[in-house]
Amino acid sequence: MKTWMALMMALCVTPAALAQEHRQQYVEQWPLRLSSEQSGAYRVVLEPEIYRRAWSPQLADVQVYNATGQALPSALLAPDQPLAQPPVQRELPWFALPALDARSRNDLQLLTERDADGRVRRVEARVGASTGAGPSAGWLIDASVLGQQPLAALVLDWAEREQPLQVNVQVDVSDDLRNWQQIDAQVPLVDLQRAGKRLLQRRIEIGHGARYVRVLGNDAQALPALRGVLAEVPPAPATIPWEWLTLQPKQQADGAFEFELDGRFPIGRLDVATTGNSLVQWTAFSRDDPGADWQRRTAPWVAYQVQADAAGQQQSPPRELGETTRDRYWKLVADPANSATVPLLRLGYRPEVLMFLSQGAAPYALAVGSATASRQDAPVGVVIADLRSRNGPEWQPSLARLEGPPEVLAGEAALQAPRDWKRWLLWSLLILGVLVVGGLALSVLRQKPADA
Repeated sequence: MKTWMALMMALCVTPAALAQEHRQQYVEQWPLRLSSEQSGAYRVVLEPEIYRRAWSPQLADVQVYNATGQALPSALLAPDQPLAQPPVQRELPWFALPALDARSRNDLQLLTERDADGRVRRVEARVGASTGAGPSAGWLIDASVLGQQPLAALVLDWAEREQPLQVNVQVDVSDDLRNWQQIDAQVPLVDLQRAGKRLLQRRIEIGHGARYVRVLGNDAQALPALRGVLAEVPPAPATIPWEWLTLQPKQQADGAFEFELDGRFPIGRLDVATTGNSLVQWTAFSRDDPGADWQRRTAPWVAYQVQADAAGQQQSPPRELGETTRDRYWKLVADPANSATVPLLRLGYRPEVLMFLSQGAAPYALAVGSATASRQDAPVGVVIADLRSRNGPEWQPSLARLEGPPEVLAGEAALQAPRDWKRWLLWSLLILGVLVVGGLALSVLRQKPADA
């Protein structure tokens, strides 16, 4: 009996122990302070200390853990992704459509009166067969007022109901009110209440640049009395300030200056600064390994810096890189080589965001720096979209910040690449086999030939 009890206790302890052991694969962890204790999702803006400690070129060794050592679902987002921003809403004109039978519902002919900008002012419906007077069978929504803005989704507004609502609608789009394209045949609309709680689903994904949207009920289901329609459009790109890192040259020779970056920063811009007036044509290169070949990051460009009496110091604008890179080693090459003054390399980046979902007990911590652990990005966007549909489009993840000094986990030992024991074993067996074959061959050669 004692043996079985010990075995059961070991099985119960193993998951927690394994979780804590997995967290010990990192150099250190930073405690997180949550701006709201009740939020289901959080966003952490990565600070310079995280970039300097990260080991992975893809920043895969940055992971959030809860108090029991469980890794939480998370994903790394670019700073300008609109996922953590509330969408923009605009009210749209809409028109009720008459009830139709199943055969003619897709043969609806609309006579519309539009202004010079294409906006619908009046709608008259002509159908081959109709069910007569009754509730609306759907709605025509005029999205042409958005102009060139893409339509992400529609949010329908209806009055609170005493009767439960659970219907499916067909959604079509058109650019000319004559040719329609179906984008979804079964979109649920739900309004249920029980015990003081309300389940509401009134959002329709569009993701299409059409000017007009038609919503039709399915299977003669009664639709709610509509009060208004809101359009969700993606927010404007966030204005996120650039952070700049200034590097001194580590070595120089023949107009080439080499620099070393102390972290995995997502570099997207570069600039050159000098101590005085200068006018030099530069080309920038980078690499992630000191033994690798240099990769050109910019075409040759002229960088200048002049001191004007009235306007002060003026200089050329920073250079945009074609793509973000986390390379650690950089080089500037001057043309001609003898015209170069000693430059300072300025590298620009915008901090990324790590989004994670809360699970298990707090406190939460951000572990960073590992040669073996790797984060698998979770589809957190699906959860955030669902939370917005439940809580309103203005909902967004709460902020979490690094708090206090880091706690050492495995220390620098976490940055040691694991030894490939299989490769060593295979090489050992191969060498041993060669020695055995060589020994047998040598013993055969030493044997004296038998007398004839």
